[in-house]
Formats: sequence, structure tokens, C-alpha cells
Amino acid sequence: MRRIVPYAAAALVAVVATPIVLAQGGSAPGAPDKTRVTAGTYAADAGHTMVVWEVDHLGFSKYTGIFGDVTGTLVIDPKNPAAAKVDVTIPVAKVTTASAGLTSHLLRAGKDGGKPDFFGAAPADAKFVSTSVVLDDDGDEAKVTGNLTLNGVTKPVTLDVDFHGAGVGMNKKETVGFEAETTIKRSDFGINMGIPYVSDAVELEIHAAFEKQ
Repeated sequence: MRRIVPYAAAALVAVVATPIVLAQGGSAPGAPDKTRVTAGTYAADAGHTMVVWEVDHLGFSKYTGIFGDVTGTLVIDPKNPAAAKVDVTIPVAKVTTASAGLTSHLLRAGKDGGKPDFFGAAPADAKFVSTSVVLDDDGDEAKVTGNLTLNGVTKPVTLDVDFHGAGVGMNKKETVGFEAETTIKRSDFGINMGIPYVSDAVELEIHAAFEKQ
């Protein structure tokens, strides 16, 4: 997966850090072992699932933000992983960046009642619903295609997904985790402010954990 830039990594640590002290010599409950995955319906762990976005700023640097509190479901059967279904909702109104001013700009109303520069003061949730899953030969990676609805526009998007790990989490629930990435054009979703000074291309990196219901 693409390396996250340092300030994004720091933000991720702040979001996912959990006050848990493991016994010395212990090991993480999750491991990249597909045999640990059992069939069923899993719910997104909202506290540990996020969409990291990155744009190029003026050709000088990359700028990153995060959508968190993702909710939704994953239906999966390890005997037929290509039939997996994912349906997740991303609350755009909870977007966060390293700059309070930029975060406010993303969510402020349009001037004099006009169209907002970005999402506006009361943005609708974004949503991704899968339509197909194509696995590689060893089953560790997949291309997951689905419909992404953002800013009132729905477009097909394909995610490059890696299996990250599975096991029983700290709350005693079976948990599976994945990483995914893709690139979208924000202009496709009617978000045109600042192009080309701020890139049209938006790189998305998803970190997702799902708990069995």
C-alpha cells in the first residue's frame, strides 16, 4: 500500500489509539491468516474505520484529511469470497484536517446563499455499495467495484483491497480488517473549487475493521 505521509500517520495514530495495555510478551489478537475468517455479517467498527484523503496543494506539498465514524456492513463467506458484499456510509459532516480553518472551509455554507466551495454546512453522508469482487490467485488481494455516492452524485469506483488480518478482538467479537486504496476525480462529484491549484485527483486510502454480528 502507498506510504501515508508523516502528518497523516500522526493523525491516524490519534484517531485509532486505544487505552489498552497488553501484557509484556503478548501479541496482537489479529493476524493475516485467512483461515480465521468465518462466514457471516460483520458491522463496521466505527472507531477504527476511516477514509484518508490526499490532494496535491499548489504543486508544493500533499494535504491530507480524514473521514471517520464509518458505519455499514460486510457480508462474507470464506468459501465464496467473490460473493462478498459491502455497504458503508461515511459521514462527510465529520471530516477533519490538520487545519481548523480548512475544516471550516470544507463545511461552510456558500457565500450569500450560493453554492458551497466544497461540501457545505449540512452535507449528505457519502455511501459506497459494492457490485463485484474479483480476487487475485492467492485470495489476499481483490478489486472491489461499487457505486460511490458523494455530494449527491453517484459514480462507479474500483478499490484495490488488501486483507489485513482476522481474529477475536478485545471486545470478544470476531473481527476482520482490510486496507484499500483508489483515486477519484473530485470534479466527477461536482467539487470543483481550486482546480488545478488543488488537484482534481484525490487519493483515497481506507482502513477498515468489521466485527461479526
